[in-house]
Amino acid sequence: MDDITFAVLGTGGIGRRTLEVSTHTEGLTPVAACDRHGMAFDADGLDVEELLKATEGNIAGDGTGDTHEADADGTSDADGMIEPDGGTAVKQHGEDAGVVASTQGESTETPIEDVITLGEHVDAVIMALPNLEHDFIPRVAERFAEADFEGVLVDVLKRSRVIGMLEDREETLVESGITFVCGAGATPGFLTGAAALAAQSFVEVEAVEIWWGVGLQSGYEDNRGTVREDIAHLDGYDIEIARDLTETEIEDIIDEHDGVLEFNDMEHADDVLLERAGICGAADVHVGGILDVRQDDKPTTTTVRVTGRTFDGQRGTNTFQLDDDTSMAANVNGPALGYLKAGIRRNRAEDYGVFGPAELMPGF
Repeated sequence: MDDITFAVLGTGGIGRRTLEVSTHTEGLTPVAACDRHGMAFDADGLDVEELLKATEGNIAGDGTGDTHEADADGTSDADGMIEPDGGTAVKQHGEDAGVVASTQGESTETPIEDVITLGEHVDAVIMALPNLEHDFIPRVAERFAEADFEGVLVDVLKRSRVIGMLEDREETLVESGITFVCGAGATPGFLTGAAALAAQSFVEVEAVEIWWGVGLQSGYEDNRGTVREDIAHLDGYDIEIARDLTETEIEDIIDEHDGVLEFNDMEHADDVLLERAGICGAADVHVGGILDVRQDDKPTTTTVRVTGRTFDGQRGTNTFQLDDDTSMAANVNGPALGYLKAGIRRNRAEDYGVFGPAELMPGF
């Protein structure tokens, strides 16, 4: 496969690690990255080391703790960029916050549109944006299609209802020549694919249980948006409530749980993605996990259990486990880039539309 050029929307924890992992991945060249304040672009490839060093602890935001809601047309006061902190920053230093702190970055009020205009230089785009409005990522995808972008879009979204919103736009994506890979992180993504493979032993799948563990102490500052999005799955919360929480309120929730958040029956996109791949019904998929923001060690082993009936009448459970020492970044960004490569293969074969991880095998 020829060298693949790609851009990253959002330079919070997931976006930054995507850039870093790509430097260890053959055949991938990051040429653009943006946040709500600016964009960096180099057709020959970004200097990832300089970009990450310049923006370390200096992620773009307004420093107020307020969130920025996108307007109905998919834009906001910063061209639709919802920051990894739900619109807030971890740290920021005046006008030179985020990408513009890099010598490669330039200030812009329209970062997404600026990336869209780079279409001829970009084969694929990874949307490392928290979906703090249900239709935010689908609307971003629609903007790429309306601009006649031809290539691959990849997201790591983790909300079931969003898949339907993408499917509603599938005709538009196909007409543009876009191959959209949705839910391509760890879960959904890596573990969704593992479940689909484990299901091959059975003629009938009765249940898929995904239980994940993440320790996030050293990465908490860069991944507050992930924590905010996960809080929406706690009892008594939803995406709208989580989006509007202040930093102080989030810290209070974490304190109430002694830094350990446990989630059960999450509205994770694994369910609909496994259903659309014909593995089992969405109601048969259960996702939960434990997030510890005060320890790096995983509080529990990430495990997939697929239970079903074999052709000869036996009932069994196939189990897949991740090593406790692999980091969240390794398990999210490695698969995301692998699915990007798989999407490129589909796109170059003129196979357009919306694909889930259970329908693709990521490239190495």
